Amino acid sequence: MLPPLLELSARTSAVRAGFRFGAKGTHSSRTMMFAELDELLAAVPHGSGRADYAAAIVEENVLGKETAASRLVSNQRLGELYALDPSVPLFRVLLRLWPLDEPGRPLLAMLCACARDPLLRASAEGVLPLPEGAEMARGNLLDAIRQNSESRLNDGVLAAVVRNVASSWTQSGHFIGRARKIRRRVTPTPGTAALALWLGTTEGLAGRRLLDGRWTRVLDRSPAEILRLALTAKQLGLIHARAAGNVVEIDASRLDPALAA
Repeated sequence: MLPPLLELSARTSAVRAGFRFGAKGTHSSRTMMFAELDELLAAVPHGSGRADYAAAIVEENVLGKETAASRLVSNQRLGELYALDPSVPLFRVLLRLWPLDEPGRPLLAMLCACARDPLLRASAEGVLPLPEGAEMARGNLLDAIRQNSESRLNDGVLAAVVRNVASSWTQSGHFIGRARKIRRRVTPTPGTAALALWLGTTEGLAGRRLLDGRWTRVLDRSPAEILRLALTAKQLGLIHARAAGNVVEIDASRLDPALAA
């Protein structure tokens, strides 16, 4: 835990980067909508603005929604989850990594959606500690969301949140199965490690603390494995990383295209 003043500073920095906080979250009504995000980013040219993404969803119906109302809702929910605005650093980083890391896209989307949705972020404590092969327990998710979010949800809304977050963790690869969801160990990439380290840096972590923060834990790998991925990400020109003895230096700021130069 950070001291109160540092925690406030880190939260302010996170908000500027594109994080969302509060008592509400998109997962009260939707999943992380990975398929829709993938379709949208394939359809809208790089360099487009928020209005262009909205027009693609609402006017051009690139997502193939049946009604105007569903198009409007899709635009709103995807905006909540991913910003869809290149003026937001988190979305700029996502746009940079998306074409470079196709295998990592489900985890890239999960990391971004967790940063943007407090309810999904809260549910992580009901998912990530589960050993591989364990069955998802609805009660664990309920408890995690209650304990780790600012929301005071009624039972009906909470039940919907549990269904939606379970679906999202399945879309990211952490669960397999429909009726019975079984924990699976995901396979991270250097790109997903770079994003996790960028998110941790934004929240005020540094050095070895970055390797075992809540963002890198989404990747199901040990700190030593995360460090190896970070060094590969350095070779790809995504971040700076150096390890010498017990000293670990990581600078993920260059992952943001606005700062890369």
